[in-house]
Amino acid sequence: MNFKKLDIEDRDIFQKFLGQYEFGTYEYSFLTLYFWRKMLNVEYALIDDALIVKKYEEQKGSYFMQPIGYKEESLMKIIEKLRQIKASDASFKNLFRDIELPFLYKLMDLYKDDVCFCEDINNFDYIYNASDLITLKGKKFHRKRNHYNQFVGNYSYEIKDISEPGVINDCIDFAQYWYENRQEDDIQLEYELEGIKEVLPKYQFFGIQCMAVYVGGKIVGFTVGEKINKDMAIIHVEKGDFNYNGVYAFINKTFAEKYLSDVKYINRQEDLGHKGLRKAKMSYNPVKLERKFIVDIKGHSTLHGDIPLSKTNTYN
Repeated sequence: MNFKKLDIEDRDIFQKFLGQYEFGTYEYSFLTLYFWRKMLNVEYALIDDALIVKKYEEQKGSYFMQPIGYKEESLMKIIEKLRQIKASDASFKNLFRDIELPFLYKLMDLYKDDVCFCEDINNFDYIYNASDLITLKGKKFHRKRNHYNQFVGNYSYEIKDISEPGVINDCIDFAQYWYENRQEDDIQLEYELEGIKEVLPKYQFFGIQCMAVYVGGKIVGFTVGEKINKDMAIIHVEKGDFNYNGVYAFINKTFAEKYLSDVKYINRQEDLGHKGLRKAKMSYNPVKLERKFIVDIKGHSTLHGDIPLSKTNTYN
């Protein structure tokens, strides 16, 4: 089976299979896959009229995402072909990652007790009510309101859309500045910077919303989002200058208010197990955490200590 490296001209193929985007996580967005394609070595193939996405990471090895656009009667045949590929390729550690709960149930219906799975807790998506991020009402958002008001009260700011002259270059320059002044050494940030440089000039092609914030004519932050369907938007990038108190609270609220007020939910992605990021994401009071699973089928499993399945979205 020949897999093709993902490139920009493949968008139409993916959009055909993704349709109205019925996934609960941000993983299956074409923009997500394209943005991170180099870090994750994203490839795809068509198998029995289904779109199959394969990734490779050094620590996780190769793995498949769940098949996209498959016919129910073909699912087991597709999975058996994927198992054969895994069996013949030593780079695979697990058969599936980025698996959402409904597809896990389908696998359990097909393979019963032969399904081995565990929650990929560091990769749960944080889902927020858009109205909460816009209004910041109530005691639980008291600190966020204070941070937002600090920025509004202390700085003479200006908001610009990505379509305005010079904003794309300003955002890219700021991302470079942010990267060079980061506190941690993380290879993922290098790929993120490369992704920003690639997708912002093509914002119309990707359907990106982007807002930049200026103080005294100088850019101090920007954010990039995508309305993935009528109910959900994804925040792909958010950068701010910590020298300006409250800048992140301002960006978060203002972008939701001006660009995302017509969606119900905002997906702000995962925390990757970073304690600081987890604390920051929890501080905005998510309404749920969209679970993802690592899955194998017995005979080719590397999972141990599988946990019982629960139908509730919980987080410990």
